[in-house]
Amino acid sequence: MSLALMVMAAGRGTRMGALTADRPKPLLAVAGRPLIDHALALAEEAGADPVVVNLHHHAALLRAHLAGRRVRLSEEPELLETGGGLKAALPLLGHGPVLTLNSDAAWRGPNPLALLRDAWRPGMGALLVLIPPGRARAHGAGDFTLRPDGTLAWGGPWTYAGAQVIGTGPLAAMTGAFGMRRLWDAHGTLHGLPYPGEWCDVGTPEGIAEAERMLGHG
Repeated sequence: MSLALMVMAAGRGTRMGALTADRPKPLLAVAGRPLIDHALALAEEAGADPVVVNLHHHAALLRAHLAGRRVRLSEEPELLETGGGLKAALPLLGHGPVLTLNSDAAWRGPNPLALLRDAWRPGMGALLVLIPPGRARAHGAGDFTLRPDGTLAWGGPWTYAGAQVIGTGPLAAMTGAFGMRRLWDAHGTLHGLPYPGEWCDVGTPEGIAEAERMLGHG
């Protein structure tokens, strides 16, 4: 089974400071390779199809970098946040369940998109990759509690890793710019998938250094 994938790449990357003054965060290098290329390698390996990348901050640079790739571009003249960006990309993605992947993270271990693809079951609503307590690198407090039945409660030590499968049906009633939390709330029940490898948030310059240590680079 293949699923469509939305790679989130439109944000301004303000926590990177001067590093994103003249380029989009997805073009920052980790272990000698732009973040967006790490994300697209995961997509190709997992057989995601189609793959859509959204653009906003320094969009022309990212568009040029992606020229000739097997990706579709969803350009946002105004930043729509994660939920609004996903809705805007639906004509390119289709209207079934889709994978989403934040481009500002590093992974070491099994492909998270392949794990999601294999674990997804109809009726789930949303299935989120989670990092176990104490194992999220360059990241603050957790996001969820993972219940024994695999469902999630807000608040707790498990960290959302920025990768999921989610049904898009509730987006039909939503407009404008909004975060993913609104779509999660519309689904009601969320499911969690623990990640067995290593993960690092690459949202700050310190996150770049930590990700490179994790990947054994430098």
